[in-house]
Amino acid sequence: MIDDETRCPCGSGETYGACCGRLHRGEASASTAEQLMRSRFSAFAAGETDYLLRTWHPHTRPPTLELDPGLRWTRLDVLSASGGLFDPAGEVEFRAHYRQDGRPRSMHERSTFTRVDGQWVYVSAVE
Repeated sequence: MIDDETRCPCGSGETYGACCGRLHRGEASASTAEQLMRSRFSAFAAGETDYLLRTWHPHTRPPTLELDPGLRWTRLDVLSASGGLFDPAGEVEFRAHYRQDGRPRSMHERSTFTRVDGQWVYVSAVE
């Protein structure tokens, strides 16, 4: 269970309440593509499907989202990132670690992000 005093799953070193929890609750918005990527990872870890859908580009967003209850997201390693404060688009390469059926696993992805009405949103994974 993740609460505001728990260390944030995104790996920032801050508490969830001071980090991604603020974004999930709508108290702040991501200022960079990397910050959005980190907050989306934390949303997967915390089961925040509304936030995931809200931060997904309207052209690529699925109508619904069901998270696999057998997955437990454990760590995020950001390998590279572009898309800063004044950029219109960005890309984040990362490795996300998780446990499935008690076994450690990881996935590697490059994700693209853009701004819609000034807010960063996830577009898609790059092959």
